[in-house]
Amino acid sequence: MLSRLLLAIILACAALPAAAQTRWVMATPYAENFHTINIRQFIADIEKATNGSLAIQLHNNATLLPMGQIKRGVQTGQVQLGEILLSAYANEDPFFEVDGVPFLAWTWPQAEALNTATEPYIRARLERQGLTLLYMVHWDAQGFYSRTPIQSLAELRGTRFRAYNNVTSRMAELMGATPVTVQLAEVSQAFATNVINTMFTSAQSGVSTTAWDFTRYWYNVGGMRTRNAVFANTRALMALDPAMRNAILAASTAAAERGKEMAKQAEITQAERLRSQGMQLPTPSDQMMGELRGIGETLTGEWAQRAGAEGTQMLDRYRAALR
Repeated sequence: MLSRLLLAIILACAALPAAAQTRWVMATPYAENFHTINIRQFIADIEKATNGSLAIQLHNNATLLPMGQIKRGVQTGQVQLGEILLSAYANEDPFFEVDGVPFLAWTWPQAEALNTATEPYIRARLERQGLTLLYMVHWDAQGFYSRTPIQSLAELRGTRFRAYNNVTSRMAELMGATPVTVQLAEVSQAFATNVINTMFTSAQSGVSTTAWDFTRYWYNVGGMRTRNAVFANTRALMALDPAMRNAILAASTAAAERGKEMAKQAEITQAERLRSQGMQLPTPSDQMMGELRGIGETLTGEWAQRAGAEGTQMLDRYRAALR
C-alpha cells in the first residue's frame, strides 16, 4: 500500500511543470583576463542568489559579437548583457572617452574621483539608449615601452609611436612622435618590421604581446586607467521579478568592488611578469612626468571643448573632489 502511494506521489510530481527559468546571454570582447574572471563571478553570484531561476550564458573573446557590435546588440535585445571598453565608443559621445584622456587621472585616487564624477553622466547617456549601467571597472596603469632609456619626451621625438585611438594619436603629435595605428594583435610584427619602435600601453598588454621580445624598458607613468562598462538591456531588466533585479544589482555592487581590487593587483603582478622576463622598469624622471602632465592639460582642454558645458561641469566636480 505504501509503495503504491509513493509511486503515485512520484508520478504526480513528474507530471508537474518544471520551474520556470529565465535565460540571458552576455557578450564580452575579452579573453581570460581579470575582467572576464570578475564577470564569471558576477554571473555565479546572480545564479546563486536566484537559485538558478536566472541563468546567464557568457560568450567571451568576441565569439558572439565583436567589440563594436556589443553595445548595439544589447540595445536591440540580441543579448541582454554586455561589456565594452567605454573609450572604444568615443565617436558616440565625449563622455565615453574621458577616462582615456592621458594624464587627466594618472593615479588611483584620481581615477576613482573621475569615476565618481563621470558616473551620473555616463549612466544618463546609456539610459537614453535603453541601457542600464550595472558597474564599471578600470584597467591597470599605462606606460611607455622602448628599446632604449627615456629620460624626457625629447627622446620620443621622431619615433614611430603606436596609437590605437584618436586621443593617443594626438598625444603622439604633441610629443613630436609620428602616430602609427597598430592593433594589439599586430604589435609584435610591427616592432619586428620597424613599423613602430615605441608604444604606450599597460603591463597586461605587454605580457599579452610578449613585449620583452622587442623592447627592454617599461616606464609606468600611470597615464590613464580606462574603464570597462557592464550594462543590461533596460526592458529585459524591468521584465524580471523584483527579486531577480535585486540579485543583479547586488552582484553588480560586489563586482565593482572586486574588480577595483583585481585591477590594482594586476598592476603589480603583470609588472612583475615583465621584470621576470628581463625587462627593466625604471621610475620615470620628474622631468618626464612634468612634460606629460603638460600634455595632459592640453588634451583635457581639447576634450572639454568637445564635451561642452556638461564637460566643464564634470571637470569642476572632479577637481573639487581632489582638493
